[in-house]
Amino acid sequence: MSQKKTKMNALQLTILTAVNMMGSGIIMLPTNLAQVGTMSILSWLVTALGSVALAYGFAQCGIYSRKGGGMGGYSEYAFGKAGSFMANYTYSLSLLVSNVAIAITAVGYATVFLGVTLSPINVCIWTIILLWVTTVLNFGGAQITGRIGSVTVWGVIIPVVAVSIIGWFWFDGHRYVTSWNPHHYSLFSGIGKSISITLWAFLGLESASANMDAVENPEKNVPIAVLGGTLGAAVVYILSTNVIAGIVPNAHLVESNAPFGLAFATMFNPVVGKVVMALMVISCIGSLLGWQFTIAQVFKSSATEGYYPKVFTKITKTETPIVGMVILCIVQTLLALMTISPSLNKQFNTLVNLAVVTNMIPYLLSMSAIMVMQKIAKVPAKKANISNFVAVIASLYSLYALYGSGLEAMTYGSIATFAGWILYGFISYRFDMEKNSALVSNKAS
Repeated sequence: MSQKKTKMNALQLTILTAVNMMGSGIIMLPTNLAQVGTMSILSWLVTALGSVALAYGFAQCGIYSRKGGGMGGYSEYAFGKAGSFMANYTYSLSLLVSNVAIAITAVGYATVFLGVTLSPINVCIWTIILLWVTTVLNFGGAQITGRIGSVTVWGVIIPVVAVSIIGWFWFDGHRYVTSWNPHHYSLFSGIGKSISITLWAFLGLESASANMDAVENPEKNVPIAVLGGTLGAAVVYILSTNVIAGIVPNAHLVESNAPFGLAFATMFNPVVGKVVMALMVISCIGSLLGWQFTIAQVFKSSATEGYYPKVFTKITKTETPIVGMVILCIVQTLLALMTISPSLNKQFNTLVNLAVVTNMIPYLLSMSAIMVMQKIAKVPAKKANISNFVAVIASLYSLYALYGSGLEAMTYGSIATFAGWILYGFISYRFDMEKNSALVSNKAS
């Protein structure tokens, strides 16, 4: 009985889910969306619907899956070890790219906070320095990282929620309307250009179902929390980015490397704006600290499954995969060098689009596996049909997000994905020896 009291209820898990999503992903969004105009609110609505469908799908995966490994385990139901490998591989790539984007975000806010202008080369250098600093800080283990992250995340949440509530006192409806479509995009084109940017803020929603063991009545409460958390985050995202578009002129917003700081400076004074920038820089660093540890754990678990070299499984006394962290930071350094751009915002967009493309692969694989999971679990047809329908909606949205990411991101993402099949060819014998041996025996007989 006492053990049950220690578990979270639906409301607590809902809040936790929303907080987990509202990390550093949102703080550059007002600038990126300003390039499309306030018509990007339509992208938010499409993304909110698609993200809720994805969240519901992952809640069902969490309930019916009996395999470990997150999206890799889900994918294995429908696609075997090959699908599990591809889900792990593309998710790993997405995290690598995302971490570089988070570092660039922190550098962008820091430059405005300090009042300095950096050349593209200097932005790249400071991004690399930040990646290495957060990697080294993780050498102490998960406990330290977790404590820092649980505090720094509020540096984003407080300003974002605050502007969503009080920002309306400074909102100018005329400014918002005149910024609707400054570049004269068609409706379909405008939504498509901002769909990957809005989805960026929701990446990580798949982790919401990971807390099943820590919640009361998980079959009922996990779907409630996942959907409620995603909808709650969607409301805050939509309100905050749109109210800023009515506070700050589009021409100023589109050039800003610290849009939330600019909004608070416009609402109050430059000092308040500086405080918000400082909070968000700290939050970005804390978020990056956590994700640097997380990605090392993802590679470690994938190596344990036999997908990656065993070097990623080496850990210290504090159970920290330091060798893996160093290797991954070297890869991130190369990514930062490869994406140098004259505009910090353009570099950020390039990385975001690539992160979205690679992240959609495990999403699609997981959604495709829901039908198989439910058949194995003998879920009643009526209930299964609802989940299958939602999974189809989530899959269609994921395909549209791939399209909206643009030709460049799709090209690079496709090449990286196809390279994964080559890599799997080198390790597939570990999983398919029995099957291949049986085929040879049947042919011989």
